[in-house]
Amino acid sequence: MTDRDRAVLAVERRSWSGPGAKERAIRERLGLSPTRYYQLLNALLDDPRALAHDPVTVNRLRRVREARRSRR
Repeated sequence: MTDRDRAVLAVERRSWSGPGAKERAIRERLGLSPTRYYQLLNALLDDPRALAHDPVTVNRLRRVREARRSRR
């Protein structure tokens, strides 16, 4: 995993107060657009290295993703 991959997971571990706070942090801390951030995050959820690095966050996000898919 790259430093950027670990930083993406670290952003997801935090709780965010107020609208736009997370998107602002994504731009400022990672230098990414929110769209690109979510593309990277989605790919990380399928990466076994990400699961080994942060199983709680990855499993939680996998459950959220699966719930959204099943509602479609």
